Amino acid sequence: MDSFELSSESPYELLLKVLFLIPISHYLLGFLFLLSVFLYNFIEMYFIQEFFTGFRGKPVSLTYNSCCDLYQEVVSKCKTLNGRVSSTPWLCSPHLQTAFLQFFGRAPACKYRRQIFQLSDGGIIALDWLRNIDVEKPSIEHFDGVQSDDKSPIMLVIPGLTSDSDSAYIKHLTLKMAKRGWNVVVSNHRGLGGVSVTSDCFYNAGWTEDSRRVIDHLHTQYPQAPLFAVGLSIGANVLVKYLGEEGVNTVIVGAAAICSPWDLLICDRYINRRLVQRVYDRALAIGLKGYAKMHQTVMSRLADWEGIVKARSVRDFDHSSTRVLADLETVDTYYRKASCTSYIGNVMVPLLCVSALDDPVCTREAIPWDECRANKNIVLATTHHGGHLGYFEGMTAKSLWWVRAVDEFLCGLNSSSLIHSKKMQITKVHSPLETSIDQAPYVNIREDGLVTAFSNEPSGEVGSQQNEQLVEDDKVGDRIRGVNDAMQLETNASTQFDLRSESTRLEDAGSRGPGKMLVTPEPELDAVIVPVKRCLNQLSQHSKISMWVLAYIAIITTWPILGSASPMFFKKKLRIIFSLKR
Repeated sequence: MDSFELSSESPYELLLKVLFLIPISHYLLGFLFLLSVFLYNFIEMYFIQEFFTGFRGKPVSLTYNSCCDLYQEVVSKCKTLNGRVSSTPWLCSPHLQTAFLQFFGRAPACKYRRQIFQLSDGGIIALDWLRNIDVEKPSIEHFDGVQSDDKSPIMLVIPGLTSDSDSAYIKHLTLKMAKRGWNVVVSNHRGLGGVSVTSDCFYNAGWTEDSRRVIDHLHTQYPQAPLFAVGLSIGANVLVKYLGEEGVNTVIVGAAAICSPWDLLICDRYINRRLVQRVYDRALAIGLKGYAKMHQTVMSRLADWEGIVKARSVRDFDHSSTRVLADLETVDTYYRKASCTSYIGNVMVPLLCVSALDDPVCTREAIPWDECRANKNIVLATTHHGGHLGYFEGMTAKSLWWVRAVDEFLCGLNSSSLIHSKKMQITKVHSPLETSIDQAPYVNIREDGLVTAFSNEPSGEVGSQQNEQLVEDDKVGDRIRGVNDAMQLETNASTQFDLRSESTRLEDAGSRGPGKMLVTPEPELDAVIVPVKRCLNQLSQHSKISMWVLAYIAIITTWPILGSASPMFFKKKLRIIFSLKR
């Protein structure tokens, strides 16, 4: 009878009674457990994975060309790049790594010596020096710069967005390299580092002109010191873009790009994808708005100040400020033009690129794997963890992994043969578009329509100079190996032969009298033959096989027409012959 009465009660009432019997402390424990699981996944922690592996970390993945001398001579000897990356146990999250660097950072004490660099447009840049002598023997003497004959290597640091020499990650790097005996200089962006904007020009993610002027200045002032460069975050994008724009003309002998965004358009899409990324987007926008407010008198006159104040994201700020200052139609246009991805193939100096696959700001989707693999001057090091410029390691989180990697890489590069070959390179390197015709004082038009250059110097000297240039280019990795080497030698030999033949013919023309030119007969026929010869010569210079392929294609494509026209042609000839006999 009792059992019947219990079953007659509502099951929800029974469940409610049972829930009231559970202590409140158990509910709190359950809530905390669910909250911890949510936060563990939300901030992408990997503590459990590291715990079961003994906090050994994961190995660094290296991407490079099979013909990469940089890997063979330098990177393969770097223990840091060939080892593992083990994060601080209580910072096993890309967001914790990034936030800890921003709010705490544990920056070492650095006493910079400031130098104001004047730009041609009236702007100024603060160059903050940390000399090796200041670390070894600290003094309070007035900064008199680095001695012009100092041969100690110089490292130029290009900070990230709205960062300057006082940023924690900058101080970690500068102090580490200064203790190594290097002279370090931080090139603060316009309007940062405590200086005002004195012109109508501001910096952006693709503005390389300021870095170019600073690099040229450093090379002019200290010609005997090897010059290296390190770019961080947006500064990495600026550095890689500059190296690609300059090609072999740059005076930089080695570089490193850390946590580069690579493709700004992809990063813009990524940073608005999830809630946690939008937090970074909002934080970056606040920093940009603070930068704009520091220079409101200039910014409000040149850009949409009302839009800047209302900006809630980086894209909003770029739409109201950066796009307007750069005189571009859309923000996407600015992102495409400012991205360094399209310039990677033209980088001609040893370059180490470091990126974290869990970077919460610069997504892994933008990493140019194939472009870096195709360039034999680049080694791309990717890590599973690290965050954005974080990479804290050790129980106390006092050091950054990428700082050790850059230190070991640049020191190894400075003592390698790659730097010595770079130093032996000819100072003045002609542009690829500048041919011998642009360099020679006289030109001559050949019978086949080609234009050749000649001078009063013997042709042998010209050939030797060309060979010397090829040797020097080969030392910096600018020559093509294999079959292309033989083809290039054949082309040079034919060019030298043409120069000798032209100079001989011009001497004969000079003996006939001034003002006389060699005129080829039948100009009407040459008008048809010369373009054909020019095309055939160009094809033969590239590959002799293409000549046979072209001939084969010509025969195959014209055979149906010739086959159908040949009977008509022979019938007409036979009719003419028979009519004459009659």
